[in-house]
Amino acid sequence: MTDPIASVPLPAGPLSPELLRRMHGYWRAANYLSVGQIYLRSNPLLDQPLAITDVKTRLLGHWGTTPGLNLLYVHLNRVIVERDLGMMLIVGPGHGGPGIVANTYLEGSYTERYPAIERSRGGMDRLFRQFSATSSSTPRAMARCCRSCISTASRSPTRRCSRGSGAMS
Repeated sequence: MTDPIASVPLPAGPLSPELLRRMHGYWRAANYLSVGQIYLRSNPLLDQPLAITDVKTRLLGHWGTTPGLNLLYVHLNRVIVERDLGMMLIVGPGHGGPGIVANTYLEGSYTERYPAIERSRGGMDRLFRQFSATSSSTPRAMARCCRSCISTASRSPTRRCSRGSGAMS
């Protein structure tokens, strides 16, 4: 059996400034959504000055693992698009849950599974409030909400996962 990854040539040079800008923006967005899930219970877009009443009293999740998972996610997406790979990302249970939820929310597959958490101001508010709520289904549902592959908009803002997970912006 031949290695499908080894048969695809590597890019000739470094990543373009535009691609890096878009990947960095996606990574920042995923980090913000992750922090919001862990710490915010209201005011998801910080329209008002941050107040103590906006901060959750019970914190779950772990910020320390989240930026790394978000960085891995955005770079794997780039490789999937460049090499047209069918790939599965398996992330074990643990405190990095907000990062994976943030990425699936950004790409649209979380909203497909949980339509009440739409990609809007209200959806962000519900996403943030539900995470770490005692009745939350988020930690138990994470394995179900992710598609079996991850896809990206690294090349195109309308790029769709081969399994229909939705466009990312």
